[in-house]
Amino acid sequence: MSDINKDAHKHDLLGGRLCLDFANTVSWHDSSEKSQEMLTSYEKLVNWSLHANILKKQQSLSLLKKAENRPSKAKEVLHQAIELRESIYRIFSLVSNNETPASKDLSILNKALGNAYGRLRVVPDENKFSLEFIDCEETLDGMLPPIIQSAIDILISGKELSRVKKCEGAPCGWLFLDTSRNRSRRWCSMSDCGNRAKAKRFYHNKK
Repeated sequence: MSDINKDAHKHDLLGGRLCLDFANTVSWHDSSEKSQEMLTSYEKLVNWSLHANILKKQQSLSLLKKAENRPSKAKEVLHQAIELRESIYRIFSLVSNNETPASKDLSILNKALGNAYGRLRVVPDENKFSLEFIDCEETLDGMLPPIIQSAIDILISGKELSRVKKCEGAPCGWLFLDTSRNRSRRWCSMSDCGNRAKAKRFYHNKK
């Protein structure tokens, strides 16, 4: 992912799954010098959640209004979201390299999972039933349960878990689900890191 100055709610969703898109809310995630945090405020967290279709417009407006009245709680939720994101990022970074995630990161995810499942309800869906998170606009951390659910879905799915990859355009670090038939995807985006790698090869061959 190239250097960006745009807000988190405007960047492309290239991960293929919600939790991976959430993990990608840092540009140049693998670089301690060049990394850029996108979620610099609670408002940006809400706007990204709207962009990622976790929240509807009215829900996002409701949360922002609540945050105005509870700024310290909004700040706490932002910290919680970033901690969750980094644990998800580290877990899937290691998984993409066939390594075992750290127990600390799994503990963070498991704790978040326990909190999130208290908001699940079984609801009728035509001739079947489905699980649905409720009251997302009622609590300031209402955008987090669907992200957690997305991470769990991948982790317990052997098929999808084996398709999690990290962009080869170091130090991009963005994660994605490789859905190509022959599992040949290498970049977060061919128009970004892919083209940069192509230009670099051309330069070295020319030299």
